[in-house]
Amino acid sequence: MKLTFNIFCQTILIFALIPLSPIARAVDYTKEMDTFIEQFHDFKQFNGNVLVAKRGEVIFEKSYGYANFEWNIKNTADTKFRIGSITKQFTAMLILQLAQQNKLQLDAPLATYLPDYRKDIANKITIRQILNHTSGLSNYTRAKTFKSDYSRNPYSVDEFIKLLCSDDLLFEPGTQFSYSNSGYFILGAVIEKSHATSLPRCAARKYF
Repeated sequence: MKLTFNIFCQTILIFALIPLSPIARAVDYTKEMDTFIEQFHDFKQFNGNVLVAKRGEVIFEKSYGYANFEWNIKNTADTKFRIGSITKQFTAMLILQLAQQNKLQLDAPLATYLPDYRKDIANKITIRQILNHTSGLSNYTRAKTFKSDYSRNPYSVDEFIKLLCSDDLLFEPGTQFSYSNSGYFILGAVIEKSHATSLPRCAARKYF
């Protein structure tokens, strides 16, 4: 993951530098971008759709790889992708908006907003700690049988939290960092249960 992230950063840097090079202005941007991205696809570092626009005009658009490898269905401009952890930035934004409106306190314990959550943890961790992944909450996607046994079942929010987001803490809250999907699922529940009437409908959580 670290290697992929570094490669991604280098990709952004290279694209950012292209307009600064006098030689680059004379090249076929479409061909250059296609070749560049194709290399990442060949190394299995990218699979999806690319669109590049400049001053509101699309200058490059292409699909790479497969939407379904098992059935050999290729990606197209109409392929739908799982939004995944992009939901986290929307969840965080909604939580911070509520805090700004004084409808939620970041340093209040979770028990304030989810009184039915197990008390020994809910009274110990804060909303802020859940937001920045220092709460000590586990990560349900790391459960060995999550995808095979749980991921496709239509659980309610309460059922899912009780079943997969209520494990013992991994460490003392505030002492370490550990990425937690469980924490952000819980934040989605905080938004839905505590302030549902004051917020627009939003995909604040995900299963995987």
